[in-house]
Amino acid sequence: MHFLDQAKIYLKSGAGGPGAVSFRREKYVEYGGPDGGNGGKGGDIVFEAVQGLNTLIDFRYSQHFKAQRGGHGMGKDRYGAGAPDLVIPVPVGTQILSEDKEEVLADFTEVGQRIVFLEGGMGGRGNASYKTSTNRAPRQHQPGMPGEEMWVWLRLKLLADVGLLGLPNAGKSTFINQVSNAKAKVGAYAFTTLVPKLGVVTHKGREFVLADIPGLIEGAAEGAGIGDRFLGHIERCRVLIHLIDISGVDPVEAMQIVEGELEAYGAGLDDKPRLVALNKMDLADKELGEGFAEELIAAGATKVFRVSGATGEGIEDLLDAVLGYLPDRTATETQEAEVEDEGEAPDWSPI
Repeated sequence: MHFLDQAKIYLKSGAGGPGAVSFRREKYVEYGGPDGGNGGKGGDIVFEAVQGLNTLIDFRYSQHFKAQRGGHGMGKDRYGAGAPDLVIPVPVGTQILSEDKEEVLADFTEVGQRIVFLEGGMGGRGNASYKTSTNRAPRQHQPGMPGEEMWVWLRLKLLADVGLLGLPNAGKSTFINQVSNAKAKVGAYAFTTLVPKLGVVTHKGREFVLADIPGLIEGAAEGAGIGDRFLGHIERCRVLIHLIDISGVDPVEAMQIVEGELEAYGAGLDDKPRLVALNKMDLADKELGEGFAEELIAAGATKVFRVSGATGEGIEDLLDAVLGYLPDRTATETQEAEVEDEGEAPDWSPI
């Protein structure tokens, strides 16, 4: 499945149905009268966050969404049928932005969250509703209110508990494959990871979601490399893991480059707790790792973990530290508990 995290779509709610102009004509009835019914309400545009979606790829092929018009009013005081709502499923973490991307109109953070985004037009009044003691045969009616329409942007921000970041080739894909059920592509070249990857980590009876985003380079905030487009996917993470390649550029410089890009991006990323980890320790000796760790601490890191995504060395201690930043129950664990509760059979009773 292709990953898409932005899409522009057109929305239009249904117009209300027109009211009817009709007069009663019945055999053996001395006096007739107006009996035109009202029109039906137009369909609403409704967004709903559903489980099982993690991309906006469906909106690449369908950009126009129009709800149905309400039914026409008819004679014999028959009202027009209301049009059904048009429900648009979106992944959890989707935001709806105005056309100029300046305003967040809706934000979906939970499964089942449902928002009536555009309301359908009200149905028009039929002539029967205009009848009064002095206006016995009205011929006026309403055509029905028009629906609302607008262009909007959909932007997906993946919901994860922990974010993984670093320079290209820091070993992030190997790391997420080691600790989770993810199957990220691994390659010995920069920008092997082109789109964010999610994996569920199980550690000491706990479960949490880990997000891996493409590598950052200096100037990413200004669009260099893949740019900072994917940083939005870790805005809602509780803690960030910063992997640094011990066999790459100077570790202190690598840390400062990423720290600078987080600060330039803003959105609170530079305030999030970060766990610094020297990766690929299988390629270096213990003394070199200790020396680089001391340099990183002197440069501002609180604690430095020495790990290897390839062999699993030191990963358990790093995951232990991650658990300290998570709530008593993550969203993944909550959903699983709800499923288990629904599947449990009720206690048997003879009554």
